Amino acid sequence: MLTYDVKIWSIRKRPNRVAAYQLRWRVGSQPFSKSYRIKAQADGRRSQLMAALRNQEQFDTESGLPGSEVKALNTTTWYAHSCAYAEMKWPDASAKHRASIADTLATITPKLVKDTRGAPAAKVLRLALYSWAYRFVLTSEGLRPRLDVEQPPDEIVAALDWIKRKSLDMTALETASVVRTALDTLKLKQDGTPAAPNTVKRKRPVLSNCLRYAVERELLTAMPLSKVDWTPPQTEDEIDTRFVPGPKQAKALIDAVGECSVRGRHLRAFFGCLYYAATRPAEAVSLRLDDFTLPDHGWGEVLLSASMARVGSGWTDTGESFDSRGLKKRARKATRPVPIPPVLVRLIREHIAEFGVADDGRLFRAAEGGHLLSKEYGEVWKAARISVLTEAEAASPLAEVPYSLRHAGVSLWLESGVSPAEVGRRAGHSIAVLFRFYAKAIHNNQQRSNEQIDRALRATEKE
Repeated sequence: MLTYDVKIWSIRKRPNRVAAYQLRWRVGSQPFSKSYRIKAQADGRRSQLMAALRNQEQFDTESGLPGSEVKALNTTTWYAHSCAYAEMKWPDASAKHRASIADTLATITPKLVKDTRGAPAAKVLRLALYSWAYRFVLTSEGLRPRLDVEQPPDEIVAALDWIKRKSLDMTALETASVVRTALDTLKLKQDGTPAAPNTVKRKRPVLSNCLRYAVERELLTAMPLSKVDWTPPQTEDEIDTRFVPGPKQAKALIDAVGECSVRGRHLRAFFGCLYYAATRPAEAVSLRLDDFTLPDHGWGEVLLSASMARVGSGWTDTGESFDSRGLKKRARKATRPVPIPPVLVRLIREHIAEFGVADDGRLFRAAEGGHLLSKEYGEVWKAARISVLTEAEAASPLAEVPYSLRHAGVSLWLESGVSPAEVGRRAGHSIAVLFRFYAKAIHNNQQRSNEQIDRALRATEKE
């Protein structure tokens, strides 16, 4: 408890004592004292307490110290706090988000130091932070820092020892110039060149949340980001419809995938899911036979319930390189039923007839039977683009990546007149995100709706 009720007495000399000079003061009803061998020491300390009193500082009733000294004693370094933040976030974060947190903190931490004397090589320090300081391991004893479970190389130990000693105190984050340094660091890649706007957009919330956690831990009195007039690079969220394949192009690309190789035939239905059901690639990778309803005729359905992303074994709880999670930004057990047209029903049936399914029911596998990698289906997609697109089109961003098929599928639904609410439900988007990313396609749909309303109004005028 802090109070202004403070009284400081004169130095008292006590004969026959080794520390003969005693400083006494009272904070609230609690008396405090400290003895010194030399009178000048006692006088100096009394002057410090009197200065705090003149500066209208409150004193702590438990320790008897001025508030500023209590704060200094209780402070921690940015490095220590960032490790605590990464550990706090680990249990509930996806493997991909764990890696993103480590990436962001490993970018900022080397810049928040007192000085750079004796600094290790930048690559060594980043490796020490990213792969050791901000990575944790789930053991039989609970969550433990990787440093406690494995023995790091000597250069990693030396790098972490350096950052522990050189890291700024958290109180420095209350200074606008230090906060600006942290923010400006997010704009740069490791080689010093400008980072992509979306990279900055991804990393800034991690810094903000880390600082908010410092406020929660009472290491900071308030969020310091408001002290800095800092604007992140502008990002263009809206899908550029010029480079989204139309229905004929999408079908031609999917057909070309099936014709380019045996692997292509295996992946034809995979790409069909991206277009006709607008699944994300990580959702399609995890699809199993029992997720589908495949009638002999007409429309079927796929029930999406999982997403499987490859992030590296160091970031998952299982030690596997793939992290199986629920649907993006949904509750763990949430599902998303998506009607699928007859053309996709046929693709899935043909795939099962030719390739069967994995032992665990997965439809799409790597060439040697493991989890399907983005590199593998990406190479097949590149070959399909070359065979279908003109030289000018292939050199442009048109259908540049497999994810373009999802954009094409969502755009097709919107331009066909499906309501944005239903499109959002099928695609797993909120209405706000749908309007932000697919504004042009929605506008085209609105134009068609306006024409229909206009025709109805003109019909009433003729009556």
